[in-house]
Amino acid sequence: MSVPTLPRRPARAVFAVLAAVAVLVPAAIHLSPGGGPGVRSAAAPPAPGAVAPASSGAWVGTWATAPSAPEPRSWDGYAGMSIRNVVHTSIGGTGVRIHLSNLYGARPLAFTHVSVAVAATDGGPAAVPGTLRRLTFAARTSVTVPAGRTTVSDPVPLTVPAAADLLVSTYSPAPSGPVTYHPHARQTSYLARGEHTLDHRGTAYTEQSPSWRYLAAVDVRSEEAQGAVAVLGDSITDGVTSTPGANHRWPDFLAARLRDEPGAPRYGVLNAGISGNRVLTDGNPYRRSNPSGLSRFERDVLARAGVRAVVIELGINDILRDPRLATGPEPLLAGLRQLTRQAHARGLRVTGGTLTPFQGYRRHRPGLEELRQRVNREIRAGTVFDAVVDFDRALRDPARPLRLLPAYDSGDHLHPSDAGYRAMAHALDLDVLAGRAAAAL
Repeated sequence: MSVPTLPRRPARAVFAVLAAVAVLVPAAIHLSPGGGPGVRSAAAPPAPGAVAPASSGAWVGTWATAPSAPEPRSWDGYAGMSIRNVVHTSIGGTGVRIHLSNLYGARPLAFTHVSVAVAATDGGPAAVPGTLRRLTFAARTSVTVPAGRTTVSDPVPLTVPAAADLLVSTYSPAPSGPVTYHPHARQTSYLARGEHTLDHRGTAYTEQSPSWRYLAAVDVRSEEAQGAVAVLGDSITDGVTSTPGANHRWPDFLAARLRDEPGAPRYGVLNAGISGNRVLTDGNPYRRSNPSGLSRFERDVLARAGVRAVVIELGINDILRDPRLATGPEPLLAGLRQLTRQAHARGLRVTGGTLTPFQGYRRHRPGLEELRQRVNREIRAGTVFDAVVDFDRALRDPARPLRLLPAYDSGDHLHPSDAGYRAMAHALDLDVLAGRAAAAL
């Protein structure tokens, strides 16, 4: 799917956040191959109707992204520069740890300084005074991540608010490219020349960036969270047409529901959307970029900390681009069913989304529409997933059901507007997501 260019924008209004200290025991560094992050997998969830809270403070994902490609023209990496990634939490906690990825690297990646802090401004590079923490790895301030691997920091005590911005800063002294990144962040991050990971004012961070680099996930220690829901998706989940810096992707709206609605499961929300992603095929196998949903499901979804539920919004790019579907949707349906079986092997239930309308989009054709309708019939019939969220019904125009409702259309007739993303989040049955109610198929 084509995506718009992220505009630059200044930091916005200050929100007050106070930090409190809790004592945590540092954990040893974990390294893992590209097939999964270096954390132990979560235990299988309780049976439907018996979701229990994490006992005495468990590690749960509050934010994640899917590393999607080696950054173009980054063969020397960012030697001698500090990168300050800005990310938005879904749930809060009393401690934090981060996951750094060298998935697309061709050589070892050395970090000599890494820090985390609560952002003092909504999207800006300054930290709330007293919240900046130097991170260690196996009790050392530096770490080298082998090519194709991931590392997890030791935990540090930090009061992490829900629905707040965090600053995760890294410094690499030597060339290390290519850089593992996620290009369509819809969030402004920052760069500075020199080592400035402990600069709480952020004044050195004069260069803005629309991408996240190296950072793959943030976990919090929480006594209240019951786990996390991880979403596998494409640009619609990635939120490529949402308002930059507003956190208006549909998983963000879902996180707000889970925080605010009485009786909602207290889940973190982990967004594993990649623009242009397909179920069956990598986007660009020659650059090892945009790995297929099948190849990345374990790494980006199942192995994340505390995952208790899975949502899949994927398939429209296969219809648009995969010639194997010329004779019918069976390969795509088989791929979606395989994802469901992989989740079942981890004790997880899957809620799957119907494919959304796209008539009026430049690549829409009657034959592709027929494929979409056939896939949606199978999804609604309950032969693909454990439960269904009907994104098609939530977004379509009742007068012209092959099209997005105008208010939900970003303008390209494929990607939703902010209002459309909100409608997607509200289409999910939270009781089904928590396993407390039978799925309506």
